[in-house]
Amino acid sequence: MAKDWWLYQGAGPGEERRARMEAGSPPPWRDFTGDPDPAYGPPGCAGEAWERTRRRGEGYVPDEPEKDVVNTALHLRRPLLITGKPGVGKSTLAYSIAADLALGPVLHWPITSRTVLRDGLYLYDAIGRLQEAGLEQVRLPGTPATGTPAAPSIARYLRLGPLGTALLPQPRPRVLLIDEIDKSDIDLPGDLLTVFEDGGFVIPELARLAKEEPTVAIGTDDDPDAGVAVTQGRVQCRYFPVVVLTSNGERDFPPAFLRRCVRLHLDAPGPEKLARIVRGRLGVDITGADGAEYRDLVRSFLERAEDGDLATDQLLNAIQLRLAGAWSAPDDRDRFLATVMQHLTGPTA
Repeated sequence: MAKDWWLYQGAGPGEERRARMEAGSPPPWRDFTGDPDPAYGPPGCAGEAWERTRRRGEGYVPDEPEKDVVNTALHLRRPLLITGKPGVGKSTLAYSIAADLALGPVLHWPITSRTVLRDGLYLYDAIGRLQEAGLEQVRLPGTPATGTPAAPSIARYLRLGPLGTALLPQPRPRVLLIDEIDKSDIDLPGDLLTVFEDGGFVIPELARLAKEEPTVAIGTDDDPDAGVAVTQGRVQCRYFPVVVLTSNGERDFPPAFLRRCVRLHLDAPGPEKLARIVRGRLGVDITGADGAEYRDLVRSFLERAEDGDLATDQLLNAIQLRLAGAWSAPDDRDRFLATVMQHLTGPTA
């Protein structure tokens, strides 16, 4: 049974629940005042990017505790930090939120050890701008000088990153997936705190030009030609985005960072949840009379998972192959399982 206060249910369609979310009052300390650009329209629920989000998110099967935690983050307008072993569905939950509430395509920011905060906020091609400025100074032989050429506009060399795009002032939130934050440099979680608390940031390259060019239209992570207006170099959200951070538990985070996140730990799914995932993803009811073969695959999956980590999509791959008639010979069973259910960790990985 859905709870009255839930916004996210994982079942869709969620237009009515999204309307309640948009109309809801934020906590006083999470109320932001960004002024939307009336000429800018974020991507909606149409197109190829949305279809990728919808397809990936619709098959997710959240449990009641997961819904409680996700909705807590939505009401408090706080980042959601999801921990768990690889393959349990941490990233997919972000797509499920976007699909369930029809919030448009997910913005994806994958993290590596070299990632810095600016990578997520904006990209600036300073070298390209210098090169074009140099070309503007070159006159063709015999061409009379007509004065000092104007420097090329900075707008064409700037583009918002996934975090910067998510923080644009909009009447409804975008979903931002910050994937594998535990792989980051030690400073990144702390650097994110200020942006999360302020709900905005300054682009220094634009702030320095604010007197000469107070408003500049630049591209977004979705569309380099979007031309969204940025005034005085500042991007300030109106509705804090739905920020989902995932971690495989490879490192600890500072208490100040954890205090500002709503935390959710995902355990590996058991047999009942796996049955619901298979039904949601592949349309196969493994609990019925015709599901004996697939129940056997679930049992094998759970048994093999005792010796090392497995990802849920490995089970889905195994069932998909059987649906296609592959590896159906009885003598192939052991090789089949060893091929599609290779351990991710442990002595046999």
